[in-house]
Amino acid sequence: MGIKSFQGKRAAPVKIESAPIMVGDYMTTTLITFKKEQYVAEVMEALLKNKISGAPVVNDRYELIGIISDADCMKQISESRYFNMPIGDMKIENYMSTDVAVIDKNISIFDCAQLFFNNSYRRFPVVENGKLIGMISRKDVLCAALKLRAQNWHC
Repeated sequence: MGIKSFQGKRAAPVKIESAPIMVGDYMTTTLITFKKEQYVAEVMEALLKNKISGAPVVNDRYELIGIISDADCMKQISESRYFNMPIGDMKIENYMSTDVAVIDKNISIFDCAQLFFNNSYRRFPVVENGKLIGMISRKDVLCAALKLRAQNWHC
């Protein structure tokens, strides 16, 4: 006599919806931005007040023209001491980085993490049709990883 199964009819498998894993799902869209005509002292105050290490510099059409970071501000502090000038009395256009690597919102968080791993950048501006639409930082990628850790790691 054979063994009988008492499991009964099995339910149809349920497809698990995968969690969003694109840069556009985790990027910051409420940004603190600067204009190239602003002073370094203003940038330092805003960076400290908002507890951030850098921010995009945009023109009037919200097109990205550079990034100003705390390291750029440090350069101005160093130069002001050397030349005996007031701290923060210079405009940020003289200190911002203009050769900025940008990222697309449709890149996966995993590819973005690899870009961070391969570069020393702390943040990538997200640009669409020439306009700044957000920023993705290392911290955003870490937050995404924590949210995804209970999910499947494939797309």
